[in-house]
Amino acid sequence: MKLAAREVARYCAAPDPQAAGLLIYGADPMRVAHRRQQAVAALIGPEGEGEMRLTRIAGADLRRDPAALMDAIKAQGFFPGARVVLVEDAGDGQAEAIAAALDAWRPGDAQIVVTAGQLKPASKLRKLFEGHQSARAAAIYDDPPGREEIQAELVRAGLSGASGEALDALFALGRTLEPGDFRQTLEKLALYKLDDPAPLSAGEVSRLAPASTEAEADAVIEAAAEAREGEIGPLIQRLAAQGVTPVRLSIAAGRHFRALYRAASDPEGPGKGIARLRPPVWGPRRDRMERQARAWGAERLQAALEVLAETDRTLRSANQTAPQMALMERTLLRLAHLRGRR
Repeated sequence: MKLAAREVARYCAAPDPQAAGLLIYGADPMRVAHRRQQAVAALIGPEGEGEMRLTRIAGADLRRDPAALMDAIKAQGFFPGARVVLVEDAGDGQAEAIAAALDAWRPGDAQIVVTAGQLKPASKLRKLFEGHQSARAAAIYDDPPGREEIQAELVRAGLSGASGEALDALFALGRTLEPGDFRQTLEKLALYKLDDPAPLSAGEVSRLAPASTEAEADAVIEAAAEAREGEIGPLIQRLAAQGVTPVRLSIAAGRHFRALYRAASDPEGPGKGIARLRPPVWGPRRDRMERQARAWGAERLQAALEVLAETDRTLRSANQTAPQMALMERTLLRLAHLRGRR
């Protein structure tokens, strides 16, 4: 049976204990590993691996010994409780052995959890799980977590409540962090709020969010938007040393200035314009962007977007010979000078 995209997170958090198996596949190994970890923990509990109720079989080993999976699902454990046989990094070459095990599976046997990379619709392994009445197939996409998923993760991490702005902050954060980093951030927030009954706030999310090159890229764009010319050069040098590309900076700057232009052009004023942005802007950054939109005005922001569009075309041109990061630095300095003009 194929799980719909909206069902995957819920099912991996609470798999059917009477199902024969679960296939988790996708292009991002970290996201697949996160869902696999969730599903296995839900099936055997936190002590399951220590009690030897989890058996791991590498896909390559199953290819050499197809009977290993059948033996593992039928084996009786020393400790009572549900058991799982995990087949990692499987492919179509293991489909026949897995099909035999699924056909032989009976209630009381270990549940079969299989992980794989990206599988095409014609994949034998994918078709096997999608067509089996007592098995599930879960495709893991690179989409950021939705609000329902974030709220479930908050409960799992031990956070009892969060304000609407905090949820907006976490939603935005989930779009920039890898799943493992995002989960660790939630756990850090839970520890921070351990003895504090007040709902989680957007400010607390901002203070405990991990620093990243994204934050420094935002910093140099903010410096240009606020005409702080002296900060642009050092920030550009640091970003170049970290491997951030000029094209990435150009895209981020275009996104920021387009948001400011939409806010400044709103008939009800920049404040209402910022409130209508999607994804929503939260906390102190929201106030900062409103101030920027008011200071620039729609006319100068339109001129800034033209400068950025010209730079983007030049960066992507096959005939470009000038150092690209220097070009991006000059563009940001032009923007800062444009903002400083009266």
